[in-house]
Amino acid sequence: MNYYILNYKLADNYLQDRGQYRAEHLGMAKEAAEKGALVLGGALDEPADEAYLIFRSENDEVATNFAENDPYVKNGLIKEWKVRKWNAVVGSKIES
Repeated sequence: MNYYILNYKLADNYLQDRGQYRAEHLGMAKEAAEKGALVLGGALDEPADEAYLIFRSENDEVATNFAENDPYVKNGLIKEWKVRKWNAVVGSKIES
């Protein structure tokens, strides 16, 4: 298994407009976490300008599909996103 980081660059209106999409977004995130694909996720604070979601999967498709179907992305709350493989080497969830 590999780790992939989904990085979101948040739109200026993110905090003001996310409410109407938050339940669907969090539902997707909880479902991915229950399946073991999403390890951690959340936005940076002060300023709230980026968010990171860490996925564990065989390839980047899980993270990419999450972004492509995320209501935050679909409704313009995310101005840019990218997925990158993360070569994690230390921590409680790392398996060799």
